[in-house]
Amino acid sequence: MGIQSLPDALEAAQEVGLDLVEVADKADPPVCRIMDYGKFKYEQSQRAKESRKKATHVLVKEMKYRPKIGPGDFETKTRKVEKFLVNGSKVKVTIMFRGREMQHPELGRRILDKVAEAVTHVGRVELYPKQDGRNMIMVLVPGQATRKQREAEADRRVVVEESDAEVSENEELAGELDEAPATETVQPESQPNEQLPA
Repeated sequence: MGIQSLPDALEAAQEVGLDLVEVADKADPPVCRIMDYGKFKYEQSQRAKESRKKATHVLVKEMKYRPKIGPGDFETKTRKVEKFLVNGSKVKVTIMFRGREMQHPELGRRILDKVAEAVTHVGRVELYPKQDGRNMIMVLVPGQATRKQREAEADRRVVVEESDAEVSENEELAGELDEAPATETVQPESQPNEQLPA
């Protein structure tokens, strides 16, 4: 309709039995539209409701392990982690250390690596293992790991295994030294000078 005065625009809206609605107040001159305002508000609320339905609410579940966990408990908890991932939840895996266990973080890292490996078909690592006070945490998200992540995980595991192998080799050497019998040095007996017959 082009630029209209306010009274003319209101009159035009009343003639067709609709409302005059300002849609862009910052424009110069302001832009208005002739429409059914009640219907417009209803459609707007319906669109907002639909977008809220489509929004995904990601729950973060937590599973706690201990460094000395048994194989049965490990499998049960790992199955539960797998179930959470299948249902679309993120999972925070926590290793809880107590007392002197803090001196062996590699035990916790080994457990977290085993969990990540067990669930690669349904989830991937979002946050790699890191120490958080007395705990070590790792976050898993639904979806398979990408090739790049699997390669990075494999490289990291190789480095961890090499360092573990060095530690166990040093422990074996130390054990062998402890078990080795004390060696005695034997001095050859000095023989008396024999007198040769003249």
